[in-house]
Amino acid sequence: MKTAGDTEKTAEKTVANATATQAEWATRRERSNALAMRLMAWVAITLGRPVARLLLHPITLYFMVFAPNAQRQSKRYLARALNRPATLVDRYRHVHAFASTVLDRIYFVRGQMQAFDLHVVGSEIGAATRAEGRGAFLLGAHIGSFESLHAIGEAVPGLRVAMVMYPENARLIHGVLKALAPDFDLRIITIGRAGSTLAIRDWLAGGGVVGLLADRNLAADGGRAATGAGTLEIPFLGVPTVFSDGPLRLAVVLRRRVLFMVGLYLGGNRYEVRFEHLADFTTPITDPVERERQMHAALRAYVARLEELVRVAPYNWFNFYDFWSEDK
Repeated sequence: MKTAGDTEKTAEKTVANATATQAEWATRRERSNALAMRLMAWVAITLGRPVARLLLHPITLYFMVFAPNAQRQSKRYLARALNRPATLVDRYRHVHAFASTVLDRIYFVRGQMQAFDLHVVGSEIGAATRAEGRGAFLLGAHIGSFESLHAIGEAVPGLRVAMVMYPENARLIHGVLKALAPDFDLRIITIGRAGSTLAIRDWLAGGGVVGLLADRNLAADGGRAATGAGTLEIPFLGVPTVFSDGPLRLAVVLRRRVLFMVGLYLGGNRYEVRFEHLADFTTPITDPVERERQMHAALRAYVARLEELVRVAPYNWFNFYDFWSEDK
């Protein structure tokens, strides 16, 4: 029978394996994202948001012409999310929405919240988590803007968030955000290293919230991810897709609640930040079969929520790579 220590090691190994398999494409993507942010930052800070938004149109056209692989993946994804062939207008809206959130990230990290019309749904959940003082896992996705999470600071003062990232991604993103806003306090916990689980545990013990984006496939550069320990194959947009249960295993080990968070971009300067309950693992689960059942039920609930959101807001999902591993 597995002990708590064995479960913790399995959880940490699962997250570490995800780091190894994703390292190459994830690093390349975030480096490109970082360069785009530096360019957008200069325009945004120098000329202001209204002028910067005008430049989003030529930027969108540029990426539609000179990023054929991203366009191919966008077309494939949109056809599934929209339940019809994606038009040129659909693909333009997809890239433009992504460029808009990259631009707005600059203002979010600089604390310029007055530039936005922000609507927070479920702020009472964040307040309850803050009052409880035990911390929680915040499971998000590459939908809209995770940086809009900072809007919750006004609704729930004192709620501290640490993002869990791959080491190279963390270095790139942290460097860019610090350059944009030197006073911005971004707490990052890197995974795949000795002590990662302990660092997460200590942050939670201090009442902090740990944020993870859990919608990335474990396959590297389009290779097919295999179903096995730490993964589960779940239908997503009509296609069997492998998802990692690593974040949920950590939540079980550390006995914490899991919340779902998304910051949907609604166009213009409008965002809707949503917080929802996903799972509660605060009570120890001693039966290994029941533990697996509850983790997988939570993962299926996460994927179902993700699918519902991309149906409602299809242009908000920003995974411009071979998500379903169909190119090989």
